[in-house]
Amino acid sequence: MNYCDKIKYRICAAERAGFAEMVDVLLSRLPADENILRLVFIGMPVSNEEYDQRRSIIRDKVKTCFGTKQPSVSYVAQPPLRGALLLEVHSYKCDETDVVSYRENGELPYVVLENKEGRFLFAGGFQDDFINKTIEAQSADVFSQVNDLLAKEGFPVNSIVRQWNYIEKITGFCGEYQNYQAFNDARASFYEKTMWPEGYPAATGIGAHWGGIVIDLDAVVFKQDDCSASPIDNKLQVAAHAYSDQVLVACHNRKATPKFERAKRLTIKEKGLIYISGTAAIRGEESLKGVGLAKQLEITMENIAQLVGKTGELSMLRVYLKDKSFVDEAEQLMQAYKLTVPVSYMWADVCRDELLIEIEGIAKC
Repeated sequence: MNYCDKIKYRICAAERAGFAEMVDVLLSRLPADENILRLVFIGMPVSNEEYDQRRSIIRDKVKTCFGTKQPSVSYVAQPPLRGALLLEVHSYKCDETDVVSYRENGELPYVVLENKEGRFLFAGGFQDDFINKTIEAQSADVFSQVNDLLAKEGFPVNSIVRQWNYIEKITGFCGEYQNYQAFNDARASFYEKTMWPEGYPAATGIGAHWGGIVIDLDAVVFKQDDCSASPIDNKLQVAAHAYSDQVLVACHNRKATPKFERAKRLTIKEKGLIYISGTAAIRGEESLKGVGLAKQLEITMENIAQLVGKTGELSMLRVYLKDKSFVDEAEQLMQAYKLTVPVSYMWADVCRDELLIEIEGIAKC
C-alpha cells in the first residue's frame, strides 16, 4: 500500500444541540486506529463575534481530545444543509514506513507526514483579524502566515498541491474592490515568489458568511522519481489562470487571474490521487446563464468527469449551493449518479453571481 491507499476521507454530521455538545459528538466519532491529519468543522454562527467564540470552543475541545498530537483544524462559516454541524475528517492508516509528526506554529497546529515516497504537509486555519480588517488586508497577512510555515518546514511555495480558500462575502465589495478579486490579487502576488513548472495548486475559492479569510492547504515534496504532481486540464474549459479580462473585476489597476488548476494529480508509483478544484457550469470561460439548477449541475458533473477520467473513482464531494432552497433538488439529482462516497451540502455564495452550484472533491485512480 502507498500513500494513495492509506489516506482516508469522511464526513460526519451532528444534529442540533448546544454547540459544545455538537463538537463533542463529532469528535467522539473519529476513527481510533488512524492518524487524524485534518479536521474541518462547518457550521453557521450569526456574527463574527459568535464565530470567534465557537472557533475558540473548537480549538479547546480539539486540544483536550488530542493533547500534543493535534491535527490541522479549521472552522468554516457555511450553513450545512444536512445536519447542524459537519465535520470533514482527513486521516491516514500508517504502516512501519510512515512517520507522522504533530507540530504547532504559534497556536496553529499542523501535521507533517514523512515516508520513503515524500514529505506531506497538512495545515489549515490560517486567519487574521477578521473583525477589524478588510479582505484585502487579511489576504496579504494570511499569505504571509502561509509563507512563514512553509519556510519553517522546508516546503517551497510551489509544493502546495491543494488549497481551500474560504472568503467572507466573496462577491461583496469594499468600496470598488470586490472581495474575491482582492483575494486573487494577493494570491497572485504570493505565487509570484516562485515558478510553477508542475502547475498551480488545485483550489476552491468559495464564499463564507463570516470568518474573513480562512486558508487550508496540502503540500508535498517527493523523494522518488516515480512520484510526481501534475496539473489536469479540462478540454471543455479555459484554465482559470488564463481567463481574459472580460470575466475579471478590476481595481487598483490590476486584474489578477485566479491562480489554480482545474485539478491536480499526485502520482505515487502506480497509484494516483486527484484533487478536484471547485468546479461549476463554465464552458470555455463563460458561465451557463439562465439554464436552472438541473442543467448547471449536469454540466458541473460533466466537467468533473473530464478531470477524473475513466480510471478515476470519487472518494468525496462537497456541494455548494447559492440558495439553500435548492438542496432537495440537488440531492435528488446527485442520487441519479449512484455515488457511494461521502457528499456534503452547504449554503455558500459562489464566486460568480450567475452560478447556482459549485462542486469540489477528491478522487483516486
